[in-house]
Amino acid sequence: MTDTLKKDALAYHADPRPGKLSVEISTAAESSRDLSLAYSPGVAEPVRAIADNPEDAYKYTIKGNLVGVISNGSAILGLGNLGSLASKPVMEGKALLFKRFANVDSIDIEVNSSDINEIVRTVELIADTFGGINLEDIKAPECFEIERRLIESCSIPIFHDDQHGTAIVTVAGMLNALDIQGKSIESAKLVCLGAGAAAISCSRLLVAAGMKKENIVMLDRKGVIFNGREGVNQYKAEFANDTTRARTLTEAIEGADVFLGLSGPDQLSAEQLKTMADKPIIFACSNPDPEIKPELALSVRDDVIMATGRSDYPNQVNNVLGFPFIFRGALDVRATKINEEMKLAAAHAISDLAKEEILQEVIDAYGGNAFEFGPEYIIPKPLDPRLLNRVAGAVARAAVDSGVAKIALPDKYKV
Repeated sequence: MTDTLKKDALAYHADPRPGKLSVEISTAAESSRDLSLAYSPGVAEPVRAIADNPEDAYKYTIKGNLVGVISNGSAILGLGNLGSLASKPVMEGKALLFKRFANVDSIDIEVNSSDINEIVRTVELIADTFGGINLEDIKAPECFEIERRLIESCSIPIFHDDQHGTAIVTVAGMLNALDIQGKSIESAKLVCLGAGAAAISCSRLLVAAGMKKENIVMLDRKGVIFNGREGVNQYKAEFANDTTRARTLTEAIEGADVFLGLSGPDQLSAEQLKTMADKPIIFACSNPDPEIKPELALSVRDDVIMATGRSDYPNQVNNVLGFPFIFRGALDVRATKINEEMKLAAAHAISDLAKEEILQEVIDAYGGNAFEFGPEYIIPKPLDPRLLNRVAGAVARAAVDSGVAKIALPDKYKV
């Protein structure tokens, strides 16, 4: 970032009051009667009701519209393990996005521990407070175990956004990029550089969407993950390939249709890109600096579709296209979990929206330049107001259809 942007970012978080969130009162609190209803003695009535029927917590408290954003700060953005307190600005920002895009109330909770058992038990003990929990910036492989155990023990949606939010938006964009390039997901060959939480979750959801696991070659810092390689954990081993030749990125990328980067800056060279198949697809999602800069990629391949994690380039793979609306849909039907059917429904809803005519208000919000479905517009813009009902509705319907919803589908989502 420039010095000016750094200064502006600090000022943004400090003024007019520290932080990005506040607590608002949603009922009257002006008279003595108001206070007697809000607290003693009136509050005893909803207490008794909830004690008799726990589901009444959704009727008489904020629970049904409240998400906990929880982190231990072990993998903050691209900054690494800087601790739980340092993660607080990010978690507050996540809560801001929940409210701004889907009117979901959210509280950030920073857990000062790197112990899996402590983190799991902490979340279990406070889970009744929330309608859902968004895990954030917890490093792999611990994040997999933490999420798995919490899904098993909690009766509300548990969602690690670094895994699933990234995967949902990636699949949405990938489906459209493959369509534009005239390639099928069933036959496409993909090289994934990175083997952390996002990479594994993206690969899993791509397989669920139709990609063949044997067509995915995944690399970590030591190179290609292949069957028989020593020191590979159980999560990476899921994508160990039978290849007997490819051991490096240079060898793996030759003839590949798709490159998915979830690693670090400048990891894909122009020479490597040149060896990819005709009409290649590059998702270079390292932030803030992608695995290959779009300017470089387009200078060596004029047939490439390019996506990054940055807002100053076309085709931003941005989690905000997913998580606010996914939780909105899950909360609106009191889903007990966010399952594969709901994730795929979200991905297809995002993908389909990109093919529709762009609203003028969206064009105006992005500088007035018209754009349409094509190589530089494969993913909707975050400020498209249609995302709320389209994605939330798809998620809610999938929850009902897959049997994880506790209440009927609201009329607003019926089609």
